[in-house]
Amino acid sequence: MPSPRRLKSPLRPWVVGKANLNGNQKKNVSFLSLARLITKPIQDRECFGRIQYAPGTDKAGCHLFFQPKESIMQKHVIVGCLTALLMFSITSIALAGDMPGPDATAVWKYITKVSPYTKWSYWPDHKGMQKGRAPHGPFHKVFVNKKALNSAKPPVQYGSMIVKENYSPKKELKIITVMYKVKGYNPKDGDWFWAKYGTDGTAMKVGKPKGCIGCHGTRAANDFVVVHEFK
Repeated sequence: MPSPRRLKSPLRPWVVGKANLNGNQKKNVSFLSLARLITKPIQDRECFGRIQYAPGTDKAGCHLFFQPKESIMQKHVIVGCLTALLMFSITSIALAGDMPGPDATAVWKYITKVSPYTKWSYWPDHKGMQKGRAPHGPFHKVFVNKKALNSAKPPVQYGSMIVKENYSPKKELKIITVMYKVKGYNPKDGDWFWAKYGTDGTAMKVGKPKGCIGCHGTRAANDFVVVHEFK
């Protein structure tokens, strides 16, 4: 087999010609012309057969495996879509899956920006606006993330978050309180991180407040959860 010659003309990445594929019917195809890049003869097993070149195409001596241009374009589109989907999935996982540490600022950012708590669910037995009592005010709403909601029995899964909106008698939002289950944070009191915020995100109480732990501690057997009964 003759070695392919180095062409002086510009490389034409895609050229159209008539291909006789091992005796099959001739058809218009697109194939990659690499004559200027090939440095040694190509093995026979890598050849399709003889090509009847269209005028103006560059012969490479032996022909690489090829696919119709339309097929390659479809693959490019599919690969592009899969890549975009993968990047979106990775980004989504990074945003929703990277839980914050037991830090007031990080937790507030998470529940308001990364995974807005208002899009979470209610406990199935404590939905919507409910009557409350001190110190949380006369009305409240309690939102829970998926890890908390999917916990069939106490203790809830690590990463569980419970957010309570506390309302005035006129049902004006006044305070937002958070319970966040963090492994190893406070084992003797259920590993709960506690936070109390103003509506602007100003932290009022953070960490292990004795008042929060003392009140919810009466329900330690229910993993310190007061408003929901696990079945």
